[in-house]
Amino acid sequence: MAQVKVPTVGESITEVTIANWLKKDGDVVKMDEVIAELESDKATFELTAPQAGVLKIKKQAGETAAIGELICEIDESASGSTPKKEEKKDDSKAAAKTETKLEAKATGGVKEMKVPAVGESITEVTISTWLKKDGDLVALDEIIAEVESDKATFELPAEANGILRIVAKEGQALPIGGLICKIEITEGGAPVTATTSTPAATTSTGDKNYAAGHPSPAAAKILDEKGIKSSEVSGSGVGGRITKEDATHAQKSSAKTEPTKTAATPPVIASGGARDKRTEKMTSLRKTIAKRLVSVKNETAMLTTFNEVDMKPVMDLRAKYKDKFKEKYGVGLGFMSFFTKAVCVALKEWPAVNAQINGDEIIYHNYCDVSIAVSTPRGLVVPVIRNAESLSFDQIEAEVIRLATRGRDGKLSIDEMQGGTFSITNGGVFGSMMSTPILNPPQSAILGMHNIVQRPVAVNGEVVIRPMMYLALSYDHRIVDGRESVSFLVRVKELLEDPGRLILGV
Repeated sequence: MAQVKVPTVGESITEVTIANWLKKDGDVVKMDEVIAELESDKATFELTAPQAGVLKIKKQAGETAAIGELICEIDESASGSTPKKEEKKDDSKAAAKTETKLEAKATGGVKEMKVPAVGESITEVTISTWLKKDGDLVALDEIIAEVESDKATFELPAEANGILRIVAKEGQALPIGGLICKIEITEGGAPVTATTSTPAATTSTGDKNYAAGHPSPAAAKILDEKGIKSSEVSGSGVGGRITKEDATHAQKSSAKTEPTKTAATPPVIASGGARDKRTEKMTSLRKTIAKRLVSVKNETAMLTTFNEVDMKPVMDLRAKYKDKFKEKYGVGLGFMSFFTKAVCVALKEWPAVNAQINGDEIIYHNYCDVSIAVSTPRGLVVPVIRNAESLSFDQIEAEVIRLATRGRDGKLSIDEMQGGTFSITNGGVFGSMMSTPILNPPQSAILGMHNIVQRPVAVNGEVVIRPMMYLALSYDHRIVDGRESVSFLVRVKELLEDPGRLILGV
């Protein structure tokens, strides 16, 4: 039995998320075959089988696992024997269940039932009682368990027809979203044993039948919101149970039978407007971003200083040479190369802005590894332009395009994401006029660019219209003083308003 654990995928990565299983539990896999995709806060990795055998999954898709934690096993001795085991299992079934097996055939599908959200302040529940046993045939909406929180007890209805496979035992506490059980889905409607036994129970107990007239949790919520009593609704579920569909239809029929009441007391919210909600699990990248942003606010003395820059000189220079620049170098002449060059000059003059705190020490860098913020469908990533101070304008523009493209395609490597000494973020591309960018730890400063707006300004005693941009420098006041931060930003402003200095190095 080979144990497959989370491999080491980077120095700063401590955990990964199982993004997707490419093979199912019980599948026969080959050596070096890709069986899963692992996702960290920085990149996505493929997991290959170290040997051939039968896959036994230990961590489900969406779960988080630490580096070195067991996520699956591969049984090399069982390779290729799965079909035989299934045949033996079928042969060993009792003859009394032959009719059930014929009517309720397994489809191969499995429905995972997880702890539903039962209240805003409830974070976990306890499995109070299982009303069905492991291996029992259950019908859709049939009550299979009772779940207890610190405030109330809830009934758990089956979410599919099939064979129950219990995962959480009685008395076990589970968080919201935790796996309770699985149902091996069968076709042909409800299993014969369930459908034939339910009417008998109904006739013998009469009005005392537990399910009759009793709404499922989802149905009860709908009826409660619409002010409809469960006694006014007839159930179409097993044993007369009121299903979610029954509650939905009751809502519509109730509105038709009470036209006078509806007309007299019109609803606050008009009907016809969509009020749907959807919930998505946070990705590993998004969770890591959230943790880091909160950490920065709590662990640094962050402060922001502002200035504005007249972009006309840069825009005039671009307009004059952009065609020849593109023709010679094959890349466009954008603003990022001007800002990166200006930042590198200013960082050399004010090294504290390019430094970082490491315990009781300050690390100063004699190079400029500039991180650029790139917005991607998965979230914000910050790849690094290495030794930006030694690159030419065309080299910077080419590197910006390369890193931004790889970031949006989700192909950035760990090395391309680590080690920046200073960051630049451009909220202006989305229309931001002014912002206070948050530090990218362990860096001590970040420059925020914004949109360019035509504004009236005073030049040589006259009011003129100029393309102006606000600049924001957020910095860690523990290491960067006010004099250094303001002087740094003024120096960047001077270089951009006279771009000839960038070219001449003065």
